Amino acid sequence: MGAAVGKPAFGPAVAQKTQAEERLALAEHALLQWTRSPGADSGIWDADASYTNRGLLAAVDEVLLLAAEDPFQLPAAAAGSARRRLDSAVGAAASRMVEEFLRVRVWNASRLRGAVDRLSRDSTGLSLLVFPNACERASSAGSGGEVDASDGSRSRASSSVPDDMAVLLEADVWDGLDLICPAGLSVLHEIALRIVRAGCTDELVRAFANAPCDVLDSFLSILRVECSQRTTEAVIKRWTMVTKIIGKAIVAMRRQLYAQNPGAFDGFRDEYLLAIAENRILILLDFANGFTGITSHEKLVYMLVMYEALTDAAPSLLLLFSGARKELVSERTQGILTKLAGAMRLMVSGVMAKIQGECLFPHTPSAAAGGVHPLARDAMTCVELLARHRTTLDLILAGAGANDRGSLAGVVSDLIAGLERNLQGRLAVACADAGGSRHLFLANNISFVLSRVADADGVASLLGDAWVVRRRSRLKQHVASYAASSWGPVVALLDTPVCGRGKPAKILAEFNAAFTRSRDSEVCREVPDPVLRAVLRHAVSEMVVPAYCAFLQKQPKLGKSVGYTADDLAESLSELFEGETTDVRKI
Repeated sequence: MGAAVGKPAFGPAVAQKTQAEERLALAEHALLQWTRSPGADSGIWDADASYTNRGLLAAVDEVLLLAAEDPFQLPAAAAGSARRRLDSAVGAAASRMVEEFLRVRVWNASRLRGAVDRLSRDSTGLSLLVFPNACERASSAGSGGEVDASDGSRSRASSSVPDDMAVLLEADVWDGLDLICPAGLSVLHEIALRIVRAGCTDELVRAFANAPCDVLDSFLSILRVECSQRTTEAVIKRWTMVTKIIGKAIVAMRRQLYAQNPGAFDGFRDEYLLAIAENRILILLDFANGFTGITSHEKLVYMLVMYEALTDAAPSLLLLFSGARKELVSERTQGILTKLAGAMRLMVSGVMAKIQGECLFPHTPSAAAGGVHPLARDAMTCVELLARHRTTLDLILAGAGANDRGSLAGVVSDLIAGLERNLQGRLAVACADAGGSRHLFLANNISFVLSRVADADGVASLLGDAWVVRRRSRLKQHVASYAASSWGPVVALLDTPVCGRGKPAKILAEFNAAFTRSRDSEVCREVPDPVLRAVLRHAVSEMVVPAYCAFLQKQPKLGKSVGYTADDLAESLSELFEGETTDVRKI
């Protein structure tokens, strides 16, 4: 028999179901209104964790309360439909909470804005190109590079890190920065409560990798956006600095997060921080991987800096992870380091070929000036830059093939030997017809190399004492050869027998004329090194002045025909090699 007309089929249960459906309908309406127009409202909380839509939060809570009450258990078709609607509403409520999670600001980067602006806007130091062009040399000299007054070369740059960024590389500094927004943590607690009630923790965990983190993202934005218009060198320098800073920041973030009580979010804290760290580190690694295909030798030092930054940061970063995450980051890091090492071995070969096989500047008549050649300057700047990375290069070169150089010491020795062959063979030939010019040119360049080897940190130890002794011996030979070639013919006029050449007064006049010509020519030659300049003057004086004195002693009757005393000659020779006012360094 059926139920009486006008009476509910299941008595009070039907009324209860109807009331639950009404509650569900109201909550659904609020949630669906957001679902259909997600951009129409500002969410439950704004980025600063202030309430902006309490009604929406109430709808979420109502749905979760209904799910806990589970009022739709009856076998009727209507109950089954309501049950499906409730399940859908729970999913929408959980999605709403995840959306709120991705909106709330937990990390505070306000204290870092100055460093971020500086890093994105300013240059991070002098050029580290192995072979800078003329414009880059001038730019470096005008932007803080010190210049050695003796030879015009740029001295080694001091730290290229601006002060307000350098402090961020100190671990203690981060302890004084408040990186967490307490209000944001309270929102995480509210979100976690509701996500757990909804049984949708997996959905929240999947969102962790995309969670906002202004502390890290403010620095990554420099690479993502601002470096799109910059040179490769600028991007590498910024990547290196960002990597170092992010490594310090993640450690500080972890320490500060664990010092807080995030309530219901406590159980998610580890996974949350690890996901953020993994995501940002993989972004950095992707940027680094993009440079592993570079083989241009001019970028060698930049690549070394990148390699070292990644090598230094990797151990502390890997300590953050375990299991699959640690394996992924470790494998990706090692793969990039391996590719960077291979690229740098090719770059080292390119540097050698550049020094040994090419003349970077054309031959010109100014070779007679005998100054330091730009190729020697660039080669020694390259050596000094590489010497700062000896440990890294030794490690990289040790992994090269059997036919390659196995250490930086071997590279530097071969590089300077190649420079010397180039100067002697292809560059010095321009001075072959200029008497002592060739020897003066080689003496200048050998002296320059010796001086840079002595002044640069770590270079002398790469080459050894025996190498220095051999070069000093060569320098001494070139000094003697210069004096003999340029001043020997002048002195020979005094040694020639008087018979057949006229009176002693005529010989003296010929000597005076030859001396004046040589003196006027040699005084304009450039010897930048004051020590070498003094040695050359002494060698010339020792050749000329004693011979002149001996001639005068043999010819006491010359009397007033003697225009110069021995002291006059010595003083005149003391003015040699001052150089011209014009640029005489180019050959």
